[in-house]
Amino acid sequence: MALKQNEQDLLDRVQSGLGIAGTWQPSSSNATFDVKDPATGEVIKSIADASVEDAVRALDAAVAAQDAWAATPTRERSNILRRAFDLLMERKEEFALLMSIEMGKPISEARGEVNYGGEFLRWFSEEAVRVHGDYRQNPEGTGTMMVSHLPVGPCYFITPWNFPLAMATRKIAPALAAGCTVVIKPAALTPLTTIFFVQLLEEVGLPAGVVNVVPTSKASAQSSALLSDTRLRKLSFTGSTPVGVKLLEAAAQNVLRTSMELGGNAPFVVFEDADLDKAVEGAMLAKFRNIGQACTAANRIIVHESVADEFAKKVAEKVAAFKIGRGAEEDVQIGALIDDKAVANSARLVADAVENGATVVTGGEIIDGPGNFFQPTVIDKLSPQAAIMREEIFGPVLGIIRFSTEDEAVEIANNTEYGLVSYVFTENIARGHRMIEKLESGMMGLNTGIVSNAAAPFGGVKQSGLGREGGAEGIHEFLSTKYTLIPR
Repeated sequence: MALKQNEQDLLDRVQSGLGIAGTWQPSSSNATFDVKDPATGEVIKSIADASVEDAVRALDAAVAAQDAWAATPTRERSNILRRAFDLLMERKEEFALLMSIEMGKPISEARGEVNYGGEFLRWFSEEAVRVHGDYRQNPEGTGTMMVSHLPVGPCYFITPWNFPLAMATRKIAPALAAGCTVVIKPAALTPLTTIFFVQLLEEVGLPAGVVNVVPTSKASAQSSALLSDTRLRKLSFTGSTPVGVKLLEAAAQNVLRTSMELGGNAPFVVFEDADLDKAVEGAMLAKFRNIGQACTAANRIIVHESVADEFAKKVAEKVAAFKIGRGAEEDVQIGALIDDKAVANSARLVADAVENGATVVTGGEIIDGPGNFFQPTVIDKLSPQAAIMREEIFGPVLGIIRFSTEDEAVEIANNTEYGLVSYVFTENIARGHRMIEKLESGMMGLNTGIVSNAAAPFGGVKQSGLGREGGAEGIHEFLSTKYTLIPR
């Protein structure tokens, strides 16, 4: 399928080189790699493939720019972020289309991601000028204690393929607000949106070297080199828990500040007193947003046995009516998965669930190509032994397991090494408060299927990660705390 002219024109405006020290340049080895449209399998652009030497040059640039950027008045940093927000909103359709082409998500959801990603720019433009310290007398009365917050220094960001704009802005915006410089490695599957965003930052006046972008197909070698460099002071990673563990081990050698947003296996609990229509709508949002390819996706739908039949019927009706197709086309609700491995994984998890006694209510099959498509699926009567109960799905598969008591629901929900987000639907406010206390997750949606907000602290517990992104907490991930005693 040939690209439309407006799509090709947009792709032509995206730089194909590495963004280092304010210039766009080829890889030192002249290597490139291809970016494909997952809905067609066709190559849409070839871009520079950064070598380890290129990554080190990017860190050189970030280190060289660090002192001047840290000394830049906070109001000036704030204004740059605000201009970036305004320009991003002006170009919403371009960014949405680019994301949809390279990642496969429906264009309506891509527009939503532009709004969400943009809010981090606006939020941290406001937080930049509101970093507060403290000044108080010590208890002995012999001196004054002053507490200040200073930029941690050059940062290395590793972002995932599934939200190529929002994951970049969620990390870059607080770093810039705090006075830190950046080297960012976008996912090789979806690097174009991040590159285009860095181009936008240049347009709004961000000084050269403050943000450097180095896409690569050799992620492990690049990360090893940068994490072993004593000039780097901060690592922020969004991705799988196994990779996060390896990065933490490497970061420990230089005692780096780290933020880790890792895997999730979110429980979605529907009690017998829930507003069932509201719960169904919440499940559709929590499960099928981004074609199920989200760490916040509701993977384990835990429904009280008295309402499970009705819930399954209502959900299946909606899922069966989804329009499937290339995400860049209007009205498509389920786009292509990111690659053929994602399709195979969805098929494997469905087959395993059926082998363990579950029933496929709708969907469950691979859709013939071109492109990486899997039918949106509802599975009922999951067994606790099903792989879906332990593994992230990252696909359009909704699985229902039934429970009879509140304690049983809590036990099922917490029976995972992950703890990113949980969802609970109940009209009993006391029960809702009990779930806030009992469910082991860093975030929770009570009677809602979406929790993400730039003004809220995003992050998990257990093996879902460390640190928080967004909210008032987010900027402090990029600030070190300094205490000074001033004798009287």
